[in-house]
Amino acid sequence: MNKVFPQGHHGKAAAGTKAVPGGAEGSSPLCCSRRGACLSASVLLLLATLAALIALATILGLPPRMPGPQACATLANRTGFLCHDRRSCIPASGVCDGTRTCPHGEDEEEGLCRDVPHSLPSFLVAHCGDPASWIYSDQKCDGTNNCGDCSDELSPVTVCAPCGPGWWHCSSTVFKYCDCIPRSLCRDRVQHCSDWSDEYACPGP
Repeated sequence: MNKVFPQGHHGKAAAGTKAVPGGAEGSSPLCCSRRGACLSASVLLLLATLAALIALATILGLPPRMPGPQACATLANRTGFLCHDRRSCIPASGVCDGTRTCPHGEDEEEGLCRDVPHSLPSFLVAHCGDPASWIYSDQKCDGTNNCGDCSDELSPVTVCAPCGPGWWHCSSTVFKYCDCIPRSLCRDRVQHCSDWSDEYACPGP
């Protein structure tokens, strides 16, 4: 006699019968839950690391990256070097002078100062009459013989404005000056002009 196996409702297997692996009932909610939790934890860890780096940079005051050395005008309207804070403008002659003048010291960075003047940006350098000689660009037309041959103060190498109100125009006998001397040297009973005008014509300071 044939045995009749118990059937569930509508011919389905009775309760207690295991589902076939891979079927619709084969998906495990626990597995999906764990995978989502792992993904969420990874994202949170990444965000936490990024936040920590930003906080560290803020605390240490690290300067923002600049595209490269930039020129600026100092308060004396001379050529200057713009620091990374974009507010400090130091004189050109203050770059690579052994003293960190910018807030973060970028004016003394190795890449900038490793082979002066060749490693300096062009706006910081001025050439003298002697091609082998150079000065900082803010030393040009400052009334002082920085090149040694006055080429930084006189044409044809350099064209400068006439002597300012604090200067007296003459051919100087003092090596330090060229065609202007400070009025403070006038009428001091010492010859500073080749024509003695500093003693007889200059009204003094």
